[in-house]
Amino acid sequence: MQLRSYLVRQEHIPVRAACPVIDAHNHLWGQWDNVDAYVHVMDEVGVVQYADLTSNLDLKFVPGGYDFAPANIETFFKNCVDRHPGRFFGFTAATFSRPKNQTLFTDAADFVEETVALLERHVARGARGLKILKELGLHYRDGAGQLIAVDDPRLSAIWEAAGKLGIPVMLHQADPLGFFDPVTPDNEHYDSLLKYPSWSFADTSRFPRPRTILAQRDHLLAQHPRTTFILAHAAGLSEDLGEVSRILDTYPNACIDFSARLDELGRQPYTTREFMHRYRHRILFGTDMPPTLEMYRCYFRFLETFDEYFFPPDYDGTFSRARWAIYGVGLPPAVLEDIYYKNALRLIPGLKVD
Repeated sequence: MQLRSYLVRQEHIPVRAACPVIDAHNHLWGQWDNVDAYVHVMDEVGVVQYADLTSNLDLKFVPGGYDFAPANIETFFKNCVDRHPGRFFGFTAATFSRPKNQTLFTDAADFVEETVALLERHVARGARGLKILKELGLHYRDGAGQLIAVDDPRLSAIWEAAGKLGIPVMLHQADPLGFFDPVTPDNEHYDSLLKYPSWSFADTSRFPRPRTILAQRDHLLAQHPRTTFILAHAAGLSEDLGEVSRILDTYPNACIDFSARLDELGRQPYTTREFMHRYRHRILFGTDMPPTLEMYRCYFRFLETFDEYFFPPDYDGTFSRARWAIYGVGLPPAVLEDIYYKNALRLIPGLKVD
């Protein structure tokens, strides 16, 4: 139950963002019939471009979490790029599109060859990057039943191919730390894990610990310095911005987005504001939520104002449930421009803002 607050506070909710916005971390959520409605929302709030990071997947929310299946990337180009030129761009998941309960590969060499070939075809078609979902490192196994880590040397040629193609790799590794702890009332994500039970990774017999997964990710960054990696969701450590700072200081080929982490960053506004100032050239704007006016305006309110004690959207973009209140960080115009769109223009090939 959310307690009623009697706090008297001012509200400054931006109708539109202070400058053009590129939503560099999102999906179409299988809503092909709603693309025109998405564009209407974008026009209303000032989002000039929108990423479908899983443009060769059918990704959608289902009871208990999300699900996905392979799809034809041409569906994305037909329904989005061709109908709304300049408003949508896509990443490809290439062959990392197989259902998580299936073996990712039996013959690693064949898998890598297939992945690189498909990646090259999709980039030639117009894909702007490679998206790796968290299933790599948490679910995907090889033919011997062994869990496949993101720094598995058998996959190295894939990351090198991305670097040679000049595209970034968007990596989602691990999840909020509470997702790896027992689902008990003292877990601050207890309600989240009741709503999304498939996001619980507390079973140590099945899932590695988050710091292990993230250490493997860091090893990958070190092994492929010529490839640009976008570390989704504040590098998987939005609860520990000191550690995220260490990652960015150590690996110049890494940058981050903060999609779906407004709750974590907004409850530490002083630390977050300092962090965003310091790493203003290494942070991309993204939401990872179905687009609505209310959702985007909450993100803008967080970034642009010093408003106090307001509630962020849930992971699915709705406002029917809140974990805790957040506070705005009031970034100055030059920092907002970097985060809202300039960093995306620099890091993702082929994007333009008029």
